[in-house]
Amino acid sequence: MTLKLGVPSKGRLMEKTFDWFGAAGIELARTGSDREYAAAVNGLDGIELVLLSAGEIPRELAAGRIHLGVTGSDLVREKLGAWQEKVTELAPMGFGHADLVIAVPRCWVDVNTLDDLDAVAAAFRANHGYRLRIATKYHRLIRDHLRIHGVADYQLVDSQGATEGTVKNETAEAIADITSTGETLRANHLKILSGNPVHKSQATLFKSRKADWTGGDRATLKKLCTKLGIDG
Repeated sequence: MTLKLGVPSKGRLMEKTFDWFGAAGIELARTGSDREYAAAVNGLDGIELVLLSAGEIPRELAAGRIHLGVTGSDLVREKLGAWQEKVTELAPMGFGHADLVIAVPRCWVDVNTLDDLDAVAAAFRANHGYRLRIATKYHRLIRDHLRIHGVADYQLVDSQGATEGTVKNETAEAIADITSTGETLRANHLKILSGNPVHKSQATLFKSRKADWTGGDRATLKKLCTKLGIDG
C-alpha cells in the first residue's frame, strides 16, 4: 500500500508546504504543468502526493481517502463536525497564520466586546423586527463561539464574495472572517471586537483516523515522522 499525502495544489500554501517538507529532506514537486495535478515525492519511499485545494483536504481526510493532509486548522474545524474523531493534528507548520475574528462598523463606538454585541443585537431586533446579520463563511465556528459567550438575537448570512464588503453593501450589520493583518477590515471601516480571536489558524499537518492504515502505511508514517522530527 501507499501512504497518500494531500497538500494544497497551488499558491503560497503549496510553496510553503513544499519548503517545510524539503527542510526535512523530503522533496515534494509538481511533475506537470500548472493545469495538471501530477506530483512526486523524493527522499522517502511509499508516499503518493495528492494535490487538492486546501478546502477539499478536510473532507478527504474525514472520508479516509488520504492518510495525511496539509490544510488550515480553521478549515478542519469549520468543515468537520466532531473533527477530533476524524483527524489528529500531527504538527503545526508555522505558516499560513490568520485569525478568525468578529468585526463591526467602526462607527459603533460603544460596541467593543461580545457583551456589547449581545446588547446591540437585542436592541437591533427590538427596533427592526429581525435579527442582526453577521456575514461569514465560517458558520460552525462562529455559531459555537457566540453560543459559548451567550450572544443571542443574531443570524448568520453566508458571504459568497468579499465578506468585508457586506456591511458597506448593506447585506449585513457585522462580519466574521479570517484576517492576517486587519488592513482590509480597516479599509472597509470595520473594527475587530476585543478579546481573543474565535480561532488562531495556521497550516497544520493532519492524520486521518478514517483511512485504511496497513502495516506498511504505519511503517512509512513512522519513517516520515522521524524525518520531520514529530510524533506520529
